[in-house]
Amino acid sequence: MRAATYRVPPAQGDREGAECVVYFFGAGQGGTVEANLERWNGQLKGSDGKPPAAKIRKRTVHDLAVTTIDASGEYSGMGGPMAAAPTAKPGYRLLGAIIENPGGNVFLKFTGPERTIAANQHNFEQLLDSFQKE
Repeated sequence: MRAATYRVPPAQGDREGAECVVYFFGAGQGGTVEANLERWNGQLKGSDGKPPAAKIRKRTVHDLAVTTIDASGEYSGMGGPMAAAPTAKPGYRLLGAIIENPGGNVFLKFTGPERTIAANQHNFEQLLDSFQKE
């Protein structure tokens, strides 16, 4: 499932770095675009305790449909029966992308302190732009 993990060092002023993960489950696997966006956004809470208003955008990268999400808040991570109890981390940002591909969607999830994500957003966009249809 986890095809690659990129560790990103903290930006000046942040105490911890970020993580960019690439997931690939295979054709027809990994859930719908909408379900993943909702789940990812649900891993964050705004100041009101609810999922934040996420910026969702659709675009095309090298003839591939791509849906992106950008959301900020208190991050609790994935959770689930095999995961450790989530630790809430305030001031986090999540950039995500789902690249629709006939052989199976590719999922990119970049999470970390807001400053570190902002300092590396260009790198995330470069990674996203590197995907091409085979």
